[in-house]
Amino acid sequence: MPLRQWLARAHTLPGSPAAVRVAVDAADWLAAAGDVAATGGQLLALWATAHGGRVHAAFLHGGGLLVLELPTAQARYPGLQLLFPAAARMQRAAADLTGVRSDDEDTRPWLRHAAWPAGAHPLRESLTGTAPAALAADAYEFQRVAGDGVHEVPVGPVHAGIIEPGHFRFSIVGEKVLRLEERLGYAHKGIERRFRELGLEEGRRLAARVSGDSAVAYSWAYCQALEGLAQASVPPRALWLRALCLELERMQNHLGDLGALGNDAGFAFGLAQFSRLKEQLLRAVEAALGQRYLLDAVVPGGMAVDTDATQQRTLAQCLRHIGHEALNLRDIYDEHTGVQDRFAGAGRVAPGLARRLGLIGLAGRASGQELDLRCDRPWPPYDVLAPERCVHTGGDVAARVSVRFAELRASIRLATRLLADLPAGAVRTAMPAPAAGLGIGLVEGWRGPVMIALEVDGAGGIARCHPHDPSWQNWPVLEHAILGNIVPDFPLINKSFNLSYSGHDL
Repeated sequence: MPLRQWLARAHTLPGSPAAVRVAVDAADWLAAAGDVAATGGQLLALWATAHGGRVHAAFLHGGGLLVLELPTAQARYPGLQLLFPAAARMQRAAADLTGVRSDDEDTRPWLRHAAWPAGAHPLRESLTGTAPAALAADAYEFQRVAGDGVHEVPVGPVHAGIIEPGHFRFSIVGEKVLRLEERLGYAHKGIERRFRELGLEEGRRLAARVSGDSAVAYSWAYCQALEGLAQASVPPRALWLRALCLELERMQNHLGDLGALGNDAGFAFGLAQFSRLKEQLLRAVEAALGQRYLLDAVVPGGMAVDTDATQQRTLAQCLRHIGHEALNLRDIYDEHTGVQDRFAGAGRVAPGLARRLGLIGLAGRASGQELDLRCDRPWPPYDVLAPERCVHTGGDVAARVSVRFAELRASIRLATRLLADLPAGAVRTAMPAPAAGLGIGLVEGWRGPVMIALEVDGAGGIARCHPHDPSWQNWPVLEHAILGNIVPDFPLINKSFNLSYSGHDL
């Protein structure tokens, strides 16, 4: 069946523009997903709901978002991993949390890590009475590589410093990496369960803390879903302030990463300079908007904060200063032989491989994948702002650094316009009671598309909330990016992706 025929059966979902849902059976589930794949669509998220036994898959196709909904009463549902490789870990995580399983042969747990009893599922039943310390650790079978001279190097899950836990199992011959297998989910926080215990207003605060470096993206996506269900009209000034906060969040992360990447290449000067610029930006953001990291700025119905003309001018002046210094630092990075020797060719993901594996967001744009929701599926106010799309085809560390520099410059330009043309008026509107049902929020965060699937029950509570981070798509691609490189280059390659442990470990 052509994709247009599936869309003809669709029902519009509140929240994100052009989001629709189609209820399917098991045969249609695979057929519809195959049609999406055949027409160049991408899997955005997959999640399951224990009550009622349902599995959902959200796909980006053309200018829209298609959500397939499949009831799964008894039998396992058909897995999508052959069509979309990124589905494999999403399906394993859904099985851990709900017991709703695909027919994928890989049945290893992904999130459990003996944090709850085998056979139990946090989103299906209450887990009380068994302390995790009393449970036996999982016998997790890593994929082995055999051959003369092949040996393994395990890294993690406990790392130096404050990095979150993650295990990386390298198979090495000589100095070259033959295979990398990741295992994540060690610090399972119970976020999806916790959503069901909160009111709709409190849910926004939890959403902002799914991955702290993307607080604005997550809180905006949550509010977008809720506002759609409530048919709330957000004031224009609030929408422009949200976009300003989102671009400031993008700048903060790019400044931090550019410094860390210089440091991982042995260029401590870069770390010192970009750390200084990031601190200047954080102080300016706090002076203008009340927080260094904007965890509580975006709220249902609008914004919790506003800014006045004097603060706007001061912030704009800071942005111009940072833009000028970043331009000089880019010249230094580009002309530094030692830095370029480490960046060029390291961790390359060719555009064809990136397309097959579903690489998305910033890392995808550095490998020729042009998707940027601000350009391709613009929501207000991006539908009138025409942001710049920053793409590179090199696919290596150097390309990911180049995209960061380009996006930093573009975000400074965009934020300067937002400050200069900020509409007058209120920053928040009263929120009507939301209708029961499923709402979708979708925002292009600094790392890539951030999605919230919010299901409100008949009593006005949260029946289910699934936050999705683009790191789900991109962590598996990192396993390919390291192949043929040496283990000491892994920190540099890993940082060039800078994927979220926290956003992946719900």
